Amino acid sequence: MTDHKRLALHDLHLSLGGKMVPFAGYDMPVQYPAGVMAEHLHTRAAAGLFDVSHMGQVILRPKAGMADLCHAFEAMMPVDVLGLAPGCQRYGLFTNEQGGILDDLMFANRGDHLSVVVNAACKTADVAHMQAHLGAVAEVQHITDRALFALQGPMAEAALAALVPGVAAMRFMDVGTFDTVFGPVWVSRSGYTGEDGFEISVPQAGAEGLARALLATPGVMPIGLGARDSLRLEAGLCLYGHDIDTGTTPVEAGLTWAIQKTRRAGGARAGGFPGADRILRELAEGPERLRVGLRPEGRAPMREGTALFDPDGTPLGEVTSGGFGPSVGAPIAMGYVAASHATPGTALEGEVRGKRLPVTVVPLPFHPTTYKR
Repeated sequence: MTDHKRLALHDLHLSLGGKMVPFAGYDMPVQYPAGVMAEHLHTRAAAGLFDVSHMGQVILRPKAGMADLCHAFEAMMPVDVLGLAPGCQRYGLFTNEQGGILDDLMFANRGDHLSVVVNAACKTADVAHMQAHLGAVAEVQHITDRALFALQGPMAEAALAALVPGVAAMRFMDVGTFDTVFGPVWVSRSGYTGEDGFEISVPQAGAEGLARALLATPGVMPIGLGARDSLRLEAGLCLYGHDIDTGTTPVEAGLTWAIQKTRRAGGARAGGFPGADRILRELAEGPERLRVGLRPEGRAPMREGTALFDPDGTPLGEVTSGGFGPSVGAPIAMGYVAASHATPGTALEGEVRGKRLPVTVVPLPFHPTTYKR
């Protein structure tokens, strides 16, 4: 027996040979019979279907007007909400008063409301956070009757367009609603692999039908959590609770691209978000530490928690995500080091089983992205 929640498609995952493990309070497929390496490479070459229904889906429906909602939502993070056009999605970050990251998320302007997708482990806290800050201007609806899939890879467009005509016209970070035989689906052209692809919210009643139809399409294969993690690591994408957390600022994390000019010093709506003093100061002066890409020498991976040192023995930081990159063909990692040692090409050492092994700071991502712009 388990206390973990089950995905709506739990039985389908078992029938596909999914190996289930606990993750963020759910039983999740970590891999299928092909194995993590094959699933990873298949997603890069063709298309992979991921069940990410454990994520939190939220609708923010304004009580008065969209402008009031967008103003209030923008006050929760250092991101331009008011400037997001209908039909478009953006990456966001809830911050605390110290400038730390409460969660990272995706939000979309759907014309008459906002939709939000948050991390599974944070969704209860995030919904409460939104209710506390937005309750006066919006109805905060935690959606629990829909599944969420990610279809990723170079064959994703053809596979989904065969079932949902219209998605081929979408560009990276576009969103749309489509009527299908599986019910109304909410589609965004985005993902967590560095590949072109889509995230698809579907009513639970139609979820298995859509999943089976996609898996019956040439080139589509089920993919588990293991390959999802190695794909996002190669793409240099952060995993909440590991690479970013309440003690990490967006500037330290190298997420300054997510802070638009209008919210920065001198911008039309500068500051006004939790932790603005520290975040704006770090934007101006630089942080004391930075997230970097790391390439260990040899074949031994440097896992999360590996201590990092200057060759002279000075402690510099630690690895926050690490493993083997199947598309790169070598160990890869990300971690935080003193800003003085964050320049690509800097030689460091990582302590693995009591031995100091060479590792080099490298640019991110490790594998080029293929988003459809």
